[in-house]
Amino acid sequence: MQMYDYGKPVINLHELTNGIEKYHSATYNQDVVGKPDPNIWGSANTWGYHQTLEEVVQLVDSVDHYKVSRLALYHLINRKDKLEDLLSFYQYINDNFYIISARRENLFEHALSWCIVAFTKELNIYDHQEKIKLFQTLYKKKITIDQTVFENYLDKYLTYLEWVDSHFRVNSFFNYDKDVHNLEKYVNGLDIFPDNQPIKSWKEHYGISWNDWNSCHYLISDTSGFSKSISHDAPIQLLEGPENKSLPTTAMNIEKLMSRTSLSTVHQEFLKDNIQNYVKTYADIGKLVINRTLIHGMPIKLQTLAEKAILVKNFEECIDTYNNWSIKHSRKHQVSLTDLGVTALDEIKAWYRAN
Repeated sequence: MQMYDYGKPVINLHELTNGIEKYHSATYNQDVVGKPDPNIWGSANTWGYHQTLEEVVQLVDSVDHYKVSRLALYHLINRKDKLEDLLSFYQYINDNFYIISARRENLFEHALSWCIVAFTKELNIYDHQEKIKLFQTLYKKKITIDQTVFENYLDKYLTYLEWVDSHFRVNSFFNYDKDVHNLEKYVNGLDIFPDNQPIKSWKEHYGISWNDWNSCHYLISDTSGFSKSISHDAPIQLLEGPENKSLPTTAMNIEKLMSRTSLSTVHQEFLKDNIQNYVKTYADIGKLVINRTLIHGMPIKLQTLAEKAILVKNFEECIDTYNNWSIKHSRKHQVSLTDLGVTALDEIKAWYRAN
């Protein structure tokens, strides 16, 4: 949205219900609302549930600019607002926002991802060296997922669907399993851009396509070892995988990260060819974070399904739990080790651009 002229700023508020503040933006020379920044003197300095939903609405309405935000059910559960306050808030959202609901068909991987988050304590990671540091120990030790916890995340998804369907007039459904593979096409198809301006591509704005940029974003801190296997047409043991014995240290800079021996020469050359535009785009996005238009930069892809299979010791137990849960809730979707292997291979090929 930063590529278009809306006649007024478009600012990301991140989560709408866990703390926002009004302040004067030197960048836009006007009062705006945004997330409290503890690094700025005079900021409210707090993210939390200290504002009523009515106060949130009043803050959003008190400034003249467009807002992009997220609304997560778990925050509203934590807040414990009164039902009448929630219903009034939902009505405000319906009347004033273009609403996108994220959906997943593959709930098996959805629950798997949340279980991994429970171990890492990180929802998203934006820095390459931080990703390597966070996961190098887990990849060596691996994790065992408690099946009650796993099933609990599946149940939470059904609660999420009921919440959305009961309270919101959705404008667009983002189907992760389908749309993530052509994210730019999905975004450019949303009815959120000015009518009098042509749709712009990531490449037109940044000099590098979205897919190439995101591939760089992933490969720079990829420690899976799949790069060499897929590039040399070797068989990939998707559910056993490499041992990751030579993980790079956190002290490495980006030049060293992109020339690691765990990356094939093809992918090293790909990074070298695109790194200038990648870094420039990364810096441009960083400026939007600095001026508080965005809260964070772009998150890095953490694990493919194949990597999750390697990481989780009791992966097959999770499959059994998922299939039993699916039957219990009258859902037709079932998964098998074979089918997941095919899905994992397709995903690997997409990330590594293999034919």
